[in-house]
Amino acid sequence: MASNLIDLLRHRAEDGSGRGSVTFLEDGEPQDSFSFSELDRRARAIASFLQSHDIGGRALLLFPPGLDFIAAFFGCLYAKVIAVPAYPPHPSRLERTLPRLLAIADSARPEAVLTITKIAALAGELPERLASPRWLAVDQVDSSLADEWIPPSAGPDDLALLQYTSGSTATPKGVMVSHGNLIHNLHAIQRMFALSADDVSVSWLPSFHDMGLIDGILQPVFSGCESYVMSPAGFLQRPMRWLQAITRFGGTHGGGPSFAYDLCIHRARPEDLATLDLRTWRTAYNGAEPVRAETLRRFAETFAPCGFRAASLYPCYGLAEGTLIVTGATVDEGDVSRSVSAEGLKQGVALEPGPQEVAQVLISSGRAIPDTRIAIIDPETRLHKAPGE
Repeated sequence: MASNLIDLLRHRAEDGSGRGSVTFLEDGEPQDSFSFSELDRRARAIASFLQSHDIGGRALLLFPPGLDFIAAFFGCLYAKVIAVPAYPPHPSRLERTLPRLLAIADSARPEAVLTITKIAALAGELPERLASPRWLAVDQVDSSLADEWIPPSAGPDDLALLQYTSGSTATPKGVMVSHGNLIHNLHAIQRMFALSADDVSVSWLPSFHDMGLIDGILQPVFSGCESYVMSPAGFLQRPMRWLQAITRFGGTHGGGPSFAYDLCIHRARPEDLATLDLRTWRTAYNGAEPVRAETLRRFAETFAPCGFRAASLYPCYGLAEGTLIVTGATVDEGDVSRSVSAEGLKQGVALEPGPQEVAQVLISSGRAIPDTRIAIIDPETRLHKAPGE
């Protein structure tokens, strides 16, 4: 097994099997595609470009969804530049999106900003502390530069990226993620989901968040399988695009937080259901927020006529501080639930509900991934909680 992501993609590019690719879907239709060898060549070209500009520290990645981001991310790895993925500024939403972006820039202190020409044109409208690093439009990089790439030395302890938390409850915090962290977690994801080169991944998740980046983009490279990615906005506008892509391309693996499944339930029309075939969908993971029993039940019932199997639902738990996945269910097991006293939960304990008590159904998020220990700690006493607490 490769010890770093550079060797991983290089191996995929050179293995000669012809398997594996990444395709970007625009409004549900294939727009651009990379084989792994094409992705490797593009990454080498961008890395050579960065090396020629003496970029060697941290680079803020500001890209719209698409293949440019994926190539730039691997280009950073190939140049031994620490990637800092973030949501790009939007001219009509600067007031809302700038605070988070500025917080990330202030924390990461990037040496350069990598982006595309269209977004680079916005640099002059941004505050000095964000506009001051060198802005480089990598969509203009000539692919012939790939031949000038100088491979760096990269070990498992070298940092690959700074993964910033969502910032939904506090200022975004950067998590230092090494090549070794990623390789270990990718191996765990492959093992927990039983993924192989025969799988087909379909993802709408944001590439600057850990779930979209690691499972949606890096995992297919690790497993050597086909992958299809679409923009989060495209999914939110029409959630059926995700399920239509799974139908069209034979998707076997894909997921998201509970709200994604709720959106699909609420937006599914009879005429949509008639066009879907979800028999291939083997691992529909649900993570990143509390997994709700009602959501799982309704999704399984709504899409059963399309061939979706309830056993394909895969509750899991993860967080950026753990690279990504921390716990996961068993493939084909479906959800495992337990009814507990709602009043007991308010007191911080899981108790069997009494005959007259209101019960609440909890969904198991599975078991710990290999080589991982989980402890439930009281935040005040810093002591282990007792079983059931």
